[in-house]
Amino acid sequence: MALYKLEEFAANYGNADFDNYDLKDFDVYSDIDDDKVGSVKHILVDDSGRVRYLVVDTGFWFFGRQVLLPIGRSRISYSNRRVYAIGLTKQQVESLPDFNNLEQIDYDYEERVRGVYRTPIRQATLDTSTAVDAPPISGDRNAYRYEDEPNLYNMNQQDHQNLKLYEERLVANKSRVKTGEVSIGKHVETETARVAVPVEKERIIIERTTPEQSGRTVSPAEADFREGEVTRMDLYEETPDIQKEAVLREEVKIKKVVEQDTVEAEGTVRREELDINKNDERLRDRRG
Repeated sequence: MALYKLEEFAANYGNADFDNYDLKDFDVYSDIDDDKVGSVKHILVDDSGRVRYLVVDTGFWFFGRQVLLPIGRSRISYSNRRVYAIGLTKQQVESLPDFNNLEQIDYDYEERVRGVYRTPIRQATLDTSTAVDAPPISGDRNAYRYEDEPNLYNMNQQDHQNLKLYEERLVANKSRVKTGEVSIGKHVETETARVAVPVEKERIIIERTTPEQSGRTVSPAEADFREGEVTRMDLYEETPDIQKEAVLREEVKIKKVVEQDTVEAEGTVRREELDINKNDERLRDRRG
């Protein structure tokens, strides 16, 4: 089964389902004599995301060497950022093959690693005379399963504990509600309008004058007396002809605009805090 570095397998391993795996840069100590071995440089997982190995830089024991520690042979203390390697000795580290890159890891490489850890180990919490022997393993490389060696690959819940602290947070959502209505229409108003129209009127002007030869005697032929003679002349005047026509006076455009605003909302939230009752002064609270 292929192995991957956790940060490459799951970029968000520090959150959600991977929150128990945040072990990078934890100090590694041997649980035999509480001697510091080095620090965790990488976490290796299989195709299913299960942690199988911790890559330990053994700079405190052997400068420049990195070796694999099966996860089942570790006990993790999150409070002081430590990983205790169960039964790990300098002799075992000397016998382990160096880890340089993932490409070198195959069944034979892992068998060399497992062979070192399959030797009887002394549990720090047991009597020094107590030993745990490795179970028999099938030699068929295709049939091998990590589950066949729980003492190497199972994460013991007693040795790998993590206390989750929860807090509440305010989640702001928005809902759209109707706050009013604007009705826009039109109606007809009537008023009396006046317009000035210039018109022309004809009228008769009668001028009566005295000729210069007034009193001159005329002949009977010139004096033409006619009874009932009448002269007619037509008179005209203009009258206004008023008509109505509709013209576009104004145009009203109606639209809506959205204004941005920020409103403050508040609520009461709860948060869990960690209470540590410690007898070991080496414990410290790590806030991440």
